[in-house]
Amino acid sequence: MAKKNEAEIPGNTSGSTLSNFFQGTKEELEKVVWPSRKQLVSESAAVLLMVTLSASLIYLVDGFFGWAAKQVF
Repeated sequence: MAKKNEAEIPGNTSGSTLSNFFQGTKEELEKVVWPSRKQLVSESAAVLLMVTLSASLIYLVDGFFGWAAKQVF
């Protein structure tokens, strides 16, 4: 005999899947622990600093290899 597909989800016959979706979304959003303003600003500043430092490092390494390529060729 063929095995029943485990990923198969039985159809919802109530016809209110859209309202169930929004109700479930609302319930999940109520569970979220939102950061405080201070934490949000602090972590955003840390991300911006790391992006700036990474971009600067890539710029410097690229400049060095460009200079080295000009010297070789």
